[in-house]
Amino acid sequence: MPVTPEPASAPVPLLVPADGVPPVIETAAGVRDAAERLAAGSGPLAVDAERASGFRYSSRAYLVQLRRAGSGSFLLDPIPTAEDLAPLREAINDLEWVLHSADQDLPCLAELELAPARLFDTELAGRLAGFERVGLAAIVERTLGLELRKGHGAADWSTRPLPDAWLNYAALDVEVLLELRAEMAKELAAQGKTEWAEQEFEHVRLAGPPQPKSDRWRRTSQIHSLKSPRQLAAVRELWTARDEVARKRDISPSRILPDSAIVAAASADPKSIDTLQALPVFGGPRQRRSSRLWLSALERARTLPQSELPPVTQPFTGPPPPSRWARRDPEAAARLAAAKAGIADLSERVHVPVENLLSPELVRRVCWEPPAPASASDAETAAAIDAALTRAGARPWQRELTVPVLTQAVRTEP
Repeated sequence: MPVTPEPASAPVPLLVPADGVPPVIETAAGVRDAAERLAAGSGPLAVDAERASGFRYSSRAYLVQLRRAGSGSFLLDPIPTAEDLAPLREAINDLEWVLHSADQDLPCLAELELAPARLFDTELAGRLAGFERVGLAAIVERTLGLELRKGHGAADWSTRPLPDAWLNYAALDVEVLLELRAEMAKELAAQGKTEWAEQEFEHVRLAGPPQPKSDRWRRTSQIHSLKSPRQLAAVRELWTARDEVARKRDISPSRILPDSAIVAAASADPKSIDTLQALPVFGGPRQRRSSRLWLSALERARTLPQSELPPVTQPFTGPPPPSRWARRDPEAAARLAAAKAGIADLSERVHVPVENLLSPELVRRVCWEPPAPASASDAETAAAIDAALTRAGARPWQRELTVPVLTQAVRTEP
């Protein structure tokens, strides 16, 4: 399965959309007009969305970009038009959508009841095709010979009005997605990976929003510097108080109170407003107004009974961290080493990243507790592994490639 080499010639800068930057749609009449024009177009629909990650608590879309052959490009402001999108849903929800990193945008579009009937993900296509760089700019340069310059992807898209330079950037994000889809489809076909890609695209389309992780407060930066359950309880109480404020105000939690301040307060355990405000950050004008809130959180942590304190080590289900395998179960460690080596070799042969061949978590689960007894035959072991992977959501193409590797690995002797 040869991988197409990157072009050697210099890319052509793509600075403005061919038809100019379309006006932002902000009214029900504008939505109806866009829906009619999109319905009259042909082929798949290029889609992108801009959020305000790092600025807002929610992950809602603040701008939606659409483009279809024969229709042109559209920039939709979903904030004032959220109640007027029925014509747009009727026009585009039965189409194939083309997105780059679709799993990032589909959840915020689903909040608007916008969802594709079929999907083509150009970033995922690049991974399956074995491209080393799969960012939109990198793939566009490699396949189309065009240069998409980095712009305002990390900006605060809740800003109103949106600056002209940002709108130009947003329009360019869908300007060449349809052409890119055509080239990536050719590449996948040339490598015999069309069916693999279709299975992956459908998996992403139907995945839904990610499930919230438990104990999210444990992801606080620098929390590893705290060693006692009481300190961790302080982090948990401060994190929860911050999260409630952030949700109510729709502001990113880090802009309410940085993680570093939470850890510093949990470590110092101030018992008065004066000692709290003596800590970095808490003495600033904004934080001084919230001193009672933060101090109350610390007081709650300080008075919790021992039975309600969080454990120092995060509870987990399933296999332990791989670094502990050799000591706890040498046979499982040998199985995992064999599985990693086999899948790495498979990755080289088929030009697909290891993590796309099969979730590392699935590999660990199979190796830690094989789904068939040691006395089972190779065929019985393979069938049991295939069934376990199926239950865990592995796609048919993944199982076809990895079950033989895992079957051999779980029968490895230490």
